[in-house]
Amino acid sequence: MTRIAESELIINERGAVYHLDLRPEELAHTIITVGDPDRVGEVSKHFDSVELKRSHREFVTHTGFLGRKRVSVVSTGIGTDNIDIVLNELDALVNIDFTSRTVKPQLTQLTIIRVGTSGALQADIPVDSFVASTFGLGIDNLLNFYRQQNNDSEQQVLQAFVTHTQMDSRFAAPYIASAGAAVLKHFVEGFHHGITVTCPGFYGPQGRVLRLPVVNHELVDQLTAFSFGNHRITNFEMETSGIYGLGKLLGHHCLSLSAIVANRVQREFSQDSAAAIETLIRKTLGIVENIA
Repeated sequence: MTRIAESELIINERGAVYHLDLRPEELAHTIITVGDPDRVGEVSKHFDSVELKRSHREFVTHTGFLGRKRVSVVSTGIGTDNIDIVLNELDALVNIDFTSRTVKPQLTQLTIIRVGTSGALQADIPVDSFVASTFGLGIDNLLNFYRQQNNDSEQQVLQAFVTHTQMDSRFAAPYIASAGAAVLKHFVEGFHHGITVTCPGFYGPQGRVLRLPVVNHELVDQLTAFSFGNHRITNFEMETSGIYGLGKLLGHHCLSLSAIVANRVQREFSQDSAAAIETLIRKTLGIVENIA
């Protein structure tokens, strides 16, 4: 087995991975990710017990139990640059031996569920509703740094998207990855399903204009109009494609769930986004507790 150098996998003085400041035994194999560090406590307050609370930079982790199921909730911060850190370090915690610095011969699959907010790109997906992402389609460039291979379904959707939007070298080359089917099947009732586009920013990359003009002022309309077979783009945000892409490459089961706090087509924003998030958290945890 090839030894991973100290410069590549950084382990601190307490034997914890560098950014998350977690030791392997401190992480559950079912993980809820949230962008906002303050949202970690909003999730863990529903646990029956909490055994661990760790905090380092924007990365906050609480591990505890929902009934008999051990669950960790981890904050990622905003953006796929942070997702690159979080997904790689979560995987390292279960699949790399920190003593020998080698990949374990028997790999562990994590279940990783993002619970976040998003903006809808279809008029019929109202604010305060929920989306379960069938695909994460990235225009953020992260997965282009990794070797990846799409299946036929992913490749067909991606090619249709590139043809439709005519995204060129001024932007990142789009990439796509599917949700973990084993998790997605549990999140049907009460959820809209569709493609989630992940952007590298909140303003210009999502077509918002404050004082700066944008290159593509038709972006929202282009995304709303895209369809391929039964697939359409339901929403966009800033993490899903990174979670799906890295999760697939690393062999984990990933799902992104979004509370819709804005509808970009209807130009509406939720009157009580905190209540929508709380409802999504409760709904998600109720399902997670009963997943075998």
